[in-house]
Amino acid sequence: MGILSTSLSLTRYKIVENVPDTLWSEIQDRLLKFSFQDIDNTTDERSFGWVCFDNMLDSRWQTAPPTKGEFLAFALRLDTRRIPPAVLKKHFQIHLDEFRKKLKEQGQKYISREQKKELKEQVKLKLLTKTLPVPAFFDVVWDMQKNLVYFASTRPKVLELFEELFTKTFELHLEPQSPFFKALNILGQEQLPKIENLEPTIFV
Repeated sequence: MGILSTSLSLTRYKIVENVPDTLWSEIQDRLLKFSFQDIDNTTDERSFGWVCFDNMLDSRWQTAPPTKGEFLAFALRLDTRRIPPAVLKKHFQIHLDEFRKKLKEQGQKYISREQKKELKEQVKLKLLTKTLPVPAFFDVVWDMQKNLVYFASTRPKVLELFEELFTKTFELHLEPQSPFFKALNILGQEQLPKIENLEPTIFV
């Protein structure tokens, strides 16, 4: 669900470094450098990058700029092309049977491991050309005054991807504002051993 939805999963970050004033004028250029690249007409299994907050199909920001008053708003788009294991297994077996028949006619009795591996790759590529990638969109809102970044997901793999791409794009690092990190910021690094050993209290 997006930031403008009535309910959503949200992860909040604090930018570790001081943001240089020169960065603000470079925001759109940096987003464009790492913008989403479509893979509909390829056999690539994954593609990700930034897109416009107002139009998830717009990776050139022609619909609207990322600046929204005191905030920056854009989105991470992640397209994934997957072949269900059962489908791959079925079509591999079909092609394997046909290959065995052809080899038998040529007087060859056995199929080598390399031949099987190559055949499986060929089948996979063939199926990939027939499989459309599934798109996913995750909104990003950056509070420029407080250096807080809000990301519309809590999925660990998506968070890892977002954090790496954010750092690569803006040369800034994000610190998750979880209760653990908030407590560490308030109490100080010297309290880290105590915080790490805390256990939840059951009141019922």
